[in-house]
Amino acid sequence: MPDASSRVEMAGGVPVVKAPEEIDITNADGLREAMADAGARGHETFVVDMTGTRFCDSSGLQALLRAYERARDQGGRVILAIPGPHVLRILAITGIDRVIPTAGSLDEALAQIGAAKAADEVAGT
Repeated sequence: MPDASSRVEMAGGVPVVKAPEEIDITNADGLREAMADAGARGHETFVVDMTGTRFCDSSGLQALLRAYERARDQGGRVILAIPGPHVLRILAITGIDRVIPTAGSLDEALAQIGAAKAADEVAGT
C-alpha cells in the first residue's frame, strides 16, 4: 500500500503523484507503488509532484528511474515537478536530470504533458 505521503490525484486529466518531503529507503516503496498506480491511471503518463521534496536518496532515485523507464517502454511520459535547488542538485550530480524531464512547477509539468499529447495527436500516434 502506498505511503500516506505518496498519493495519486488527478489534475487536468493527468495523474499526479505527490512525493513526500524526504524520499529514502523507508518510503521509496510507497512512492514506487504510487507511481505504478499513476501509470495505470494515465496510460503510463503522469507527473511526480516534488514541489515539497527536500531530499531524495538513492532508493528514491532508483524508484524514479524505474518508473520513467517503465513509462517510456509503454509509450508514456513522466515529468518531475521540482522548483527547488536541493533535489535538482542531486539529479544533476547523478545525471538523472539528463534522462527524466523536469519542470519548475506542477503547472509547467502539466503543460508539458498537454503539449506532448497534442503533438502526438497531430502526428497521429
